[in-house]
Amino acid sequence: MAILLPKKTAHRKVRKGKNEGVATRCNTVAFGDYGLISLQNERVNSRQIEAARQAITRYIKRGGKIWIRIFPHTPVTKKPLDVKMGSGKGEPQFFVAKVKAGTVMFEIADVTDEQAKEALRLAGHKLPVRTKIIKKEEF
Repeated sequence: MAILLPKKTAHRKVRKGKNEGVATRCNTVAFGDYGLISLQNERVNSRQIEAARQAITRYIKRGGKIWIRIFPHTPVTKKPLDVKMGSGKGEPQFFVAKVKAGTVMFEIADVTDEQAKEALRLAGHKLPVRTKIIKKEEF
């Protein structure tokens, strides 16, 4: 599977904005039995999401079912190296998902208890946020 990218965006460049507070949506395990929940507010880029997905898939050896609950909609711009201040905003370089504390990022089902916990632990290492593994019954 390729890196996640939006097919179309309303605006090519967007402002940074704030990423504060706790998640009010996407904060429960909805599809699977186990979930990987964020404990911090952070921007997670499409490469990190893909790396975490691969870690889960490789560990469960293509068994079970995986849901990715976050999607990188927000473009991030960067100016080239050695460019003076001014002369506008840079070009979009990559896309990020703005993740709040309490957001369920990945869900997993149809695997054993130990497999799910280990797969999600490995995925958590690929992400820039502190994470916690939760079971469906906890919510």
